[in-house]
Amino acid sequence: MTHHELEIPRHYDSDKVGEVWKVPYQQRAAEAEAWAKQHRIRPAARDTFRVCLVLVDVQNTFCIPEFELFVAGRSGTGAVDDNRRLCEFIYRNMDVITRIAPTLDTHQAAQIFHSIFLINDSGEHPEPFTLISETEIKNGTWKLNPMLCHSLSIDESYGQQHLLHYTRALKAGGKYELTIWPYHAMLGGIGHALVSAVEEAIFFHGIARNSQPDFQIKGNNPFTEHYSVLGPEVLEGVDGRRLAQKNTTFIKQLLKFDAVLIAGQAKSHCVAWTIDDLLEHIRNQDMKLAGKVYLLEDCTSPVVVPGVLDYTDTADKAFKRFSEAGMHVVRSTDPIISWPGIEL
Repeated sequence: MTHHELEIPRHYDSDKVGEVWKVPYQQRAAEAEAWAKQHRIRPAARDTFRVCLVLVDVQNTFCIPEFELFVAGRSGTGAVDDNRRLCEFIYRNMDVITRIAPTLDTHQAAQIFHSIFLINDSGEHPEPFTLISETEIKNGTWKLNPMLCHSLSIDESYGQQHLLHYTRALKAGGKYELTIWPYHAMLGGIGHALVSAVEEAIFFHGIARNSQPDFQIKGNNPFTEHYSVLGPEVLEGVDGRRLAQKNTTFIKQLLKFDAVLIAGQAKSHCVAWTIDDLLEHIRNQDMKLAGKVYLLEDCTSPVVVPGVLDYTDTADKAFKRFSEAGMHVVRSTDPIISWPGIEL
């Protein structure tokens, strides 16, 4: 059939995408049901071509300018512009998107990538954006903060061995060095919440399409970073015991869809590693599956801290590699019917 993009509902205000506010759920629910009736939008259960939209960490902590880890990109307004396009994409294609799967980066204070976890001989903690190498752990520049051992239920010796093992494993795996991030995505805090405008769009979609969002929690293990929603950076501890595991259940669910669309933050970190993990699974199963993955390149931005870090080129190289593997790099502003392999 021919797909005609829907108009954008009147409640949507593009000027509020960079702000935090309360979604009026009851009102939006009534409007969504009326919207579905007016536009003859079928329940998602009746879709013959099933589409899943994965939204990686579209949370205040990454997407609102005054919050902890705003993903500005080189433009300085990256994540806000991305989310404006993302909201409009969801509304225009509400009748096509079968399910939305938002991921939530979820942290507490005492985690391996937060300052409190490490200490030097002067009793100082590393500043945000410090890169911690295997050599610095080996020579004692940075050590485990022993005062955390009680609440983390570990002994000091194990913790120090784990740090050395961990930084070594990152290096061996070709991952980024251990990065100390500002405290962010704190469980129960405002930064942990979805961006209000995106949350509203997800809620509106859920009601209009009778489709429960599939929330995926990640990042709450204190001993490993967890950029990818599909698996942590390091799977095993120094003693060989499993620290965490790949989210194989979610991977299998995704690959049952006819199309998997991926957007969110940040292009250079959580988005790239999520796609990379998905690609690894596809390689082990059937490379043809790469053709059902669509990367919304205008709904994601890289980490850029002017004068400190700029991961733009790294992110672009990753997306080029994904494209060469058979995934589709697309723009949300192009009609979805024009994307290769979409059969509506």
